[in-house]
Amino acid sequence: MPSLQNHLDNLLSKPTRTLAKRINIPVTSSSPPGLAVAVQQDPWSKAGKYALGWVYFSIILLIFTCAIHCYHWWTDKITRAEFKEEVFKSSKTSSPDTDYEMTNLPTNNSSRKFFPRIEQLPPQQSEAESSFSSFSPLDKLIALVRWVVYRPLPILQYKKREFSFPSIGTVLIVSIATIFVTLYCLIPQPLYYATIAFGSPPMAIRAGMLAVAMMPWIVALSMKANFITMLTGIGHERLNVLHRWGAYICLFLSLIHTIPFYVTPIWDKGGLLVFKSYFKGQTYIYGTGVAALVPLLVLCVHSLPVFRRKMYELFVALHVPISIVYLAMLFWHCHNYLTSWNYLAATAGIWFISYCTRLFYLNWTNPRRMSWLIGEEAAVTILPENAVKVTIPTQVRWSPGQYVYLRMPGISIFENHPFTIASLCSQDFPSDYGEQYRDMTLVFRPFGGFTRKVLDAAIDKGPYKTYRAFIDGPYGGMQRDLASFDTVVLFAGGSGITAIVSQLLDLIKKMRDGKAVTRKVEVVWALKRPETMEWFKEELRICREFAPLETVHCQFYITAAKRLPMGYTGPQQWPPSPARPVSDLVHGKIKSAFQGIASKRNSALIREEAAGDAEKEKELRRENEDGITALPLPQPTYNYPPPPKKAHLRSKTPFKLTIPPTASTLSANNGENPNGNFDFGFPSTPTLLQKNLMRFAFLPTASKREGWSTQYGRPDIPYMLRGFERGFGRRTCVFVCGPPGMRRDVQREVARMQMGVVSGGGGGREEVYLHTENYAI
Repeated sequence: MPSLQNHLDNLLSKPTRTLAKRINIPVTSSSPPGLAVAVQQDPWSKAGKYALGWVYFSIILLIFTCAIHCYHWWTDKITRAEFKEEVFKSSKTSSPDTDYEMTNLPTNNSSRKFFPRIEQLPPQQSEAESSFSSFSPLDKLIALVRWVVYRPLPILQYKKREFSFPSIGTVLIVSIATIFVTLYCLIPQPLYYATIAFGSPPMAIRAGMLAVAMMPWIVALSMKANFITMLTGIGHERLNVLHRWGAYICLFLSLIHTIPFYVTPIWDKGGLLVFKSYFKGQTYIYGTGVAALVPLLVLCVHSLPVFRRKMYELFVALHVPISIVYLAMLFWHCHNYLTSWNYLAATAGIWFISYCTRLFYLNWTNPRRMSWLIGEEAAVTILPENAVKVTIPTQVRWSPGQYVYLRMPGISIFENHPFTIASLCSQDFPSDYGEQYRDMTLVFRPFGGFTRKVLDAAIDKGPYKTYRAFIDGPYGGMQRDLASFDTVVLFAGGSGITAIVSQLLDLIKKMRDGKAVTRKVEVVWALKRPETMEWFKEELRICREFAPLETVHCQFYITAAKRLPMGYTGPQQWPPSPARPVSDLVHGKIKSAFQGIASKRNSALIREEAAGDAEKEKELRRENEDGITALPLPQPTYNYPPPPKKAHLRSKTPFKLTIPPTASTLSANNGENPNGNFDFGFPSTPTLLQKNLMRFAFLPTASKREGWSTQYGRPDIPYMLRGFERGFGRRTCVFVCGPPGMRRDVQREVARMQMGVVSGGGGGREEVYLHTENYAI
């Protein structure tokens, strides 16, 4: 049998075009036994099957998600159809035979009558038994899965840094995918050949094909308009976390693909010489692999949260160009081996189709609109707490809870940022621009970058300046319809109210039109200062005045209310507000004006007039006190209420602040205080809390009858949800948009409620659905 060196010499004498470089070593009659055995164990021609493994895994996951989405869509449709049928039956009367039959007035929708025509009432089925809108075993299975995936993972803290994790559902999917690709690379044998002259290491080929097969899915998950969103109803902002983790798995597979090529030549130095002989004229035989690995490494590193948050603008500007370079390097590196170019061509096709589809989402690409090529006209308004409101009259249509990407070239040419639409797209809210227009309202707090530039431009140019606005969207939104749930609970923290206002208005409109199953809506908004309520004062007024009677209950929690201790005589304490420079400046000027009015003679002037004479200075100060005090009165006693209880304020007593009457008020009213505890004649410069009380005296007090209350402190969310749970219907939706702490509290409680669905002990409860908006407030 010829030696291995003779076989290698024969290979070198043949034309290199008959071989697939680095990959395929043909077996001939003179081949050594080791090569023949290696080819039989894992033949090169069938190595493309490893890429199909990831395709099958992804398709199974996609089908499962689509099935759940279709089931929820079907149950929502059936639930609303059953409700419409009940409303139709309850409103239908066969006059005059049944005119004297009175409906049960408290419900007004029951078929049970007082004074019935027949002696016995017809048997009534329970609401749970009469419903055909769900399948109980499947509901319990879904609730059991939610009991696991709704639970939040703990946040790790290291010094002042916090490290948060995705949801348990995302962690499970990523973990299963990582385990699958790892085992698919390592379990099949062999992992290496005896020499690289037999071909590339099989483990490297498997990892490379899996990495290439992931490319179409990674790109599809990153696109704003993609087929996965159309099939599953999951917005691309939620799929983006899978896009990032898919890229990390692709990097992991790329490293598994790369390392064996550096390890194998160490085992057989002669094989490396043979390997290099097929790459004459190249400086480095692994050059194409390194050219593809470096862009992928850069993409994964600069997308880490610690870098993305600090350099977001740079991340947005570089991510797509580097991705294009990476795809081009992959075409060069793969060299059309096996089926690699099929997946890369699919990647390029998905990318191209998605960008073409986005043309329909842009407000300036439709020639039938007035905004074609020029965009819309936008007005910028500064709201209390330095919030910014951008109003855009547009012909674009949107659904509640959706968001758009806003670009304003007059402020920043290249920056494009997402904002939730806070207004409702309805004929009930027409625009002054015409019947075809709707006012798209975006409300946000400026932090840095583009949002800070918008605020600065509004301050510099005033409220009458208009800007060109280019809109990309709308995208996202809620998968489910709130009108399909019997009970809806909405939690908002700070500016998270922007994601809830449009949902609330739309739900109330459907309830008034008889298109909503919803019977009860609970709204909880935690905000730092009462000024924030002015952002949506008109929307809140509409909710209070036009919602069906006793259906919408709103609770507002002022979390930054601060009282001064009894006997405090120091300077006025202002709560820290780093994001309110303009408001703080205005408050400072007002404070200075109050102090200037209250004091007739400044201390510096008194000292100057006394010219160092201590006796004269005392006399001048006594005259100054006489000048500002009309009559000598005893020192009033301040009756400060005790500090508020923690968060939930379980006491039903409304908040009251007792303020002592001033001397001027008592003298003008002969010692009587006609306004009782609501006299705002403060004996000294009013505190910030007192100013807020004066300005927001219209805020509703705690009223059990009306269901609207304003309380001071942080809401105890677990306690509140347990109280709401007693009134839950068959199907309940909990919507939360707020800071991470609020979301975690809601997630824990809703996860606990799933066991009531599983055990069937919730009084016929079928579903408790949770929707979270995962952006920081």
